[in-house]
Amino acid sequence: MANTPAGTKQSGAPLARAMRPINNVVERWIPSALVFAIVLTLIVALLALTVTQTNPVDLVTYWGDGLAGLLAFMTQMALILLLGHMLANTRPVRKLLRRLASLPQTPVQAYLFVFVIAAVASLITWGLGLVVGGLLAREVAASGKERGLKLHFPMLVAAGFSGFVVWHMGYSGSGPLTAATPDSFIAEHLGGEVIPITETTFALPNLIGAVVTIVAVAVALSLVAPRGADRIVELQLDAREHIVEQEEEVVTPADRIDASRIITLIVGAALVFYLVVHFVQGGTITLDIVNWSFLALIFLVVRSPFEIIRLTKEAASNVGEILLQFPLYAGILGIMTGSGLVQVFSDGFVAISNPTTFGIFALLSAGLVNFFVPSGGGQFAVQAPIMLDAAERLGVDPAIPIMAVAYGDQWTNMIQPFWALPLLAIAGLKMRDILGYTTVTLIASGLVFAGILLVWSL
Repeated sequence: MANTPAGTKQSGAPLARAMRPINNVVERWIPSALVFAIVLTLIVALLALTVTQTNPVDLVTYWGDGLAGLLAFMTQMALILLLGHMLANTRPVRKLLRRLASLPQTPVQAYLFVFVIAAVASLITWGLGLVVGGLLAREVAASGKERGLKLHFPMLVAAGFSGFVVWHMGYSGSGPLTAATPDSFIAEHLGGEVIPITETTFALPNLIGAVVTIVAVAVALSLVAPRGADRIVELQLDAREHIVEQEEEVVTPADRIDASRIITLIVGAALVFYLVVHFVQGGTITLDIVNWSFLALIFLVVRSPFEIIRLTKEAASNVGEILLQFPLYAGILGIMTGSGLVQVFSDGFVAISNPTTFGIFALLSAGLVNFFVPSGGGQFAVQAPIMLDAAERLGVDPAIPIMAVAYGDQWTNMIQPFWALPLLAIAGLKMRDILGYTTVTLIASGLVFAGILLVWSL
């Protein structure tokens, strides 16, 4: 573990030190995501009672009827996190991370290497990116210590988490994928149509934006990286921490089946065949297709059903809190839709925006909402109907509000503790140890996101 006791002076550039008071307030006063979901439910309920003609009985009905409104979406989101965590902990991925860890030759190279790899993993799937960021930070820190390379471990972990700032621009972005999924909960706000990811995730502004964001954040991190007289907090391990995997005892014929790789290979091959047929027949990328593609990869790389069961058990603990929050988000959506709050908020956005500035206002609002609804999928459920309605009335391409909400979610994740928790648990650090650096990521990425949306709106 890295030894960074509370109150210890943290190294870093002047900008990182200047942001420390704000970061301390964020960590000290932001409650759990579950409490936020409950508080937000109460706020929305009060707004419905005071701003609209809703009475208490109707309010409870809207809320109760809405609780089950996102069950399919909730399962899709949980699977993305579960499968990403499982994939990151398979033997081939862990082995690859160990080999990659020895590549950086200088401290700055190490910080930027961890960031770029974590960013690429996040673009593949956000669950993978989160876990890879933490695992790679530890591997690079251990490798550097073995080679006499002085590496500031909190900076490495911050670099790993900073890679998460582009996740919603990639393959597993919940907003764009929901818009591309037939019969999704926002289909009625799209006139029953879908928006293919060629107009969102794979649109040129987003692809260029992802590259520019990675470059901008890399430059920002290199500027705030500890150097010279800055105090270095190294990983307090003499060698890499090896995971001891308990081998299952193979005694009975049933055990031999559970230990056979043939079983998992058959399922993996069948999934690959299905995906090939899906795309050959003109199918598109949806939330389900993303999940099945990662499930196929996992079945192909594990050694047996025993291993995939173990990986599932290890990953499951990270999914529980999301499963509990999504019904609350669905209830909020039920209140907003049933009471007419969606229309009220939409009117407000139309009043302050025009077709050119709408994307930036949507980004800022999404960044704020992310503090209250840290799940990208949950936030999209609450906010997308408002933004899509306002965009339609302003004549704005629906891809813009979809990506604005996506950018806003990933943007303020950098100072929102919720999604950092799995990575921090792997690293053995607290949020305050990395916030000085991730705040710099917030600033650099925010400028890029605003620029992308402005150009996209022209």
